[in-house]
Amino acid sequence: MTEAVSNKGTILVTGAAGFIGSAVAVRLTAMGHTVVGCDNFNDYYDPALKQHRVEALLKPAGVPCETVELSDGEQVAALFERVKPALVVHLAAQAGVRYSLKNPAAYVQANLVAFGHMLEACRNHKVEHLLYASSSSVYGANAKTPFSEDDVTDAPVSLYAATKKSNELMAHSYSHLYGMPTTGLRFFTVYGPWGRPDMAYFSFARKMLAGEAIPVFAEGKLYRDFTYIDDIVEGVVRLLFKPTTPAGKPPHAIFNIGNQTPVQVLDFIRTLEGALDVKATLDFQPMQPGDVPATHADTSKLQDWVGYKPTTSLETGLREFARWYNRAIRENVSYLK
Repeated sequence: MTEAVSNKGTILVTGAAGFIGSAVAVRLTAMGHTVVGCDNFNDYYDPALKQHRVEALLKPAGVPCETVELSDGEQVAALFERVKPALVVHLAAQAGVRYSLKNPAAYVQANLVAFGHMLEACRNHKVEHLLYASSSSVYGANAKTPFSEDDVTDAPVSLYAATKKSNELMAHSYSHLYGMPTTGLRFFTVYGPWGRPDMAYFSFARKMLAGEAIPVFAEGKLYRDFTYIDDIVEGVVRLLFKPTTPAGKPPHAIFNIGNQTPVQVLDFIRTLEGALDVKATLDFQPMQPGDVPATHADTSKLQDWVGYKPTTSLETGLREFARWYNRAIRENVSYLK
């Protein structure tokens, strides 16, 4: 059972200066929607990249991006009063598994406190649908593959994963208590142009082109379900306009968005070598705390609900990333140095 959401009214995209947020905001604008973005422009990675996304992607598309700290309830309330969104795509978060070992407080503020403010603002403003980012990290060290949305996810192996699982529970409670449609998306290792420098493929490219060794954990035998950014955006957009409203149940759902084709990290590196036309020097290291052996998305629920599954091959996606990366080098941007 579905309930149509508005094709009119403003769509708020949080984390709009981020990797996924900027791509989603541009796509929604291209579809004819009015989009307002916000970001806190923190320094988890070089803010110059976020500013570059704003200048090169958001501004040409006509998407304003306000500076807002979502862990501040007063700023969130004021944002919603100004924007009065009909729909919200909440992609702002503190990302990264390993960084959660170093700075856990950042995850509590950005992923728990801020999400609570977002839920309350959406309730108070009667937002028609809140779509938010979860993560494949919630599956932990699940030995059963592919990962299904019905799998038990109560044993996170990092604080980052624990905060994302908490988001799912918090959203479910708001859907149950207030009938507010919410949808969580478990993203699987997103990559592509304009990506995050802390992601392995991005840092690999920098080191490989500089002739430096790249760290390869667990002998490169970890498997990851790498998902191209355009596939992620397509899933987000389709789900945003089709919330679930099952009879007799809270209007909350979880969907995997992944490529359904896990790749061993060593094979990923070989593909990146081909895209960049450079040979990598490998520095093998032990498996890191918080890492998981494999990720593998079951996307049958996504396909059943919106008729879509990611299809971009790793070779195609990394070729597009390499093209963007080499262009950025020619432009001598600061965040590649």
